[in-house]
Amino acid sequence: MATFINIAMMQIGWFACVLGAANQMPWLGPIVAVPLVVWHIARSSQRNAELRLVLCALLCGFILDSALASANLIQFASGNTFTGFTTPWMLSLWMGFAITLNHSLKWLMAKPMLALLFGLLGGPVAYWSGTRLGAMTFGTLWPSLIAIGIGWTLAMGSFVLVTRRNLDDHRPVLA
Repeated sequence: MATFINIAMMQIGWFACVLGAANQMPWLGPIVAVPLVVWHIARSSQRNAELRLVLCALLCGFILDSALASANLIQFASGNTFTGFTTPWMLSLWMGFAITLNHSLKWLMAKPMLALLFGLLGGPVAYWSGTRLGAMTFGTLWPSLIAIGIGWTLAMGSFVLVTRRNLDDHRPVLA
């Protein structure tokens, strides 16, 4: 049941962020996703580990998405306060994804090469889905997808490193 709740929280946050941005309500994502992340961390028996992972995701998301925006490889439909930087709703997406890494995606963190492949392929698919729903656009399709894939591969490598110490601990993370 905890896995289902974890997946549901991520999906609720994802849709709030993406559909909010697509419909000129960029504040909707953070209003929905951030409390879910806070609730998740508050209920966790390993709060520090979860918080480190969320902070790592925030840093990775800020660097990657700001670089993509600065290079005009992605443009946000709404919520872009500072040109060349990412948006709060995108950072909320990263935070929401981070709370899955010690839970519903824990199995993936135990397989570093598969995690890197997941980043290489899954990152571009997620962004492409966001473009299809109207939350963002790509500058030029293939260069954008390649840059996103490389960036997400590096991000997943960072997530594997941060979660590695938790994989040996067989206690449940959620109390």
